[in-house]
Amino acid sequence: MTDLHRLSIRELSEGLANAQFSSRELTEHYLKRIAKIDVQVKSYVTVTPELALVEADAADTLRKAGGANVLTGVPIAHKDIFCTQGIKTTAGSKILDNFISPYDATVVAKGKAAGLVTLGKLNMDEFAMGSTSENSYYGATTNPWNLDHVPGGSSGGSAAAVAADLAPFATGTDTGGSIRQPASFCGLTGLKPTYGRVSRFGMIAYASSLDQGGPMARSAEDCAYLMNVMAGHDAKDSTSMNQTVDNYVANLNDTSVKGLRIGIPKQYFNVAGLAEDVKARVEESLKKLEDLGATLVEIDLNMTESYVPTYYLIAPAEASSNLQRFDGVRYGYRAENPVDLMDLYKRSRSEGFGAEVQRRILIGTYALSAGYYDAYYVKAQKVRRLIQQDFLKAFESVDVIAAPSAPTTAYKIGADLTPVEMYLGDIYTLAVNLAGLPAINAPVGFDQNNLPVGLQLIGNYWSESQLLSVVHQYQQATDWHTQRAAIAEENA
Repeated sequence: MTDLHRLSIRELSEGLANAQFSSRELTEHYLKRIAKIDVQVKSYVTVTPELALVEADAADTLRKAGGANVLTGVPIAHKDIFCTQGIKTTAGSKILDNFISPYDATVVAKGKAAGLVTLGKLNMDEFAMGSTSENSYYGATTNPWNLDHVPGGSSGGSAAAVAADLAPFATGTDTGGSIRQPASFCGLTGLKPTYGRVSRFGMIAYASSLDQGGPMARSAEDCAYLMNVMAGHDAKDSTSMNQTVDNYVANLNDTSVKGLRIGIPKQYFNVAGLAEDVKARVEESLKKLEDLGATLVEIDLNMTESYVPTYYLIAPAEASSNLQRFDGVRYGYRAENPVDLMDLYKRSRSEGFGAEVQRRILIGTYALSAGYYDAYYVKAQKVRRLIQQDFLKAFESVDVIAAPSAPTTAYKIGADLTPVEMYLGDIYTLAVNLAGLPAINAPVGFDQNNLPVGLQLIGNYWSESQLLSVVHQYQQATDWHTQRAAIAEENA
């Protein structure tokens, strides 16, 4: 079969179960596509063909023996921020270019236990710091819809790989929008779960109180299959919550859109820089949800102007602390011929870290320094609580909150944006991480340049099933999630 890459996760599972094709045939199909197409997309940092075929053969053997489960033999690719035993794990950074992880992240281990086949590791902004995937030591990933544009970030490699049909689904991480924004830019569905829903063990830390792993795929149904694997308590992660985990696939039809109260924050639709095409597509998607029976309720989120400054104090502060461990001594990049220990530290870090990572370390170190800690970091944490309370008050009168995922469609590669302009592009996604809430992106159309537009739905704590179900209902009534870029239509 030449069109295996066009099948949904459910169709892949059924095809394997019915012996229409083997896991080896499916895996070889994807590996051929990667070899042919990824020279243009550049979504992979590391491809693992030998490992993938070994795992595929093991899946086929298990299936013949009657021991397979629903995802046994289905390929996956991981964002290169998840540690993978025996495979290079770089976080998109020169400082980890030679790091071979001695263990698997919990998300990766769960994938293996479910029988998923690892195709490789996906490109990303260095240490997940960025919104374009241009901040990678391995070069920029391109957007399959237009190779002159970025795929978003920091999970840009994950988004591009799925959008180009170089993996059926992928893992991503979201610290301030890094699943939802690239999903929006690449026309995908991407879920940022509630903080603590997915284990962070083995996920290289950027900002520990904000980071959360999640699935990226074409549809809510495909994401639900991966959430069934990823979600759950992990004793190895002290921030992992021992909360009942839903069967996300079984619950896809549990939430009726009829009667659903969707909050429309008036502040969100008056943001300077919101592109007219984006606003129009989002409003059309809300009208469609209204036609399906939802009720649109105007709400106030009065802390909107605080999102960007609050996030860009807390996240860099945590990053400066987390990235202290990369010192050229224990592992990772080490400067050559240091004259003393201080020279080793300084040159290893200045040579190993890229410009954006260094910028955020400096900002964070300043905010945590004596004399500024109370004025900046402590105050930002107090504002963070107000942002959380703002959302909780809104959820007293609505079930979900709707917003654009990003104010624009994908930027051009090399666009002349200042760091502040880039940070302001995260206005719609940052608060969800500050509050620890779940949120999902769904594709809802295109701008005049045929670049995808995304709708973001924000839920209350632990409402991943509801978000997936609402988007699933929307996707049963629309076909935006089935649209494919021209490069994705190429056969290997």
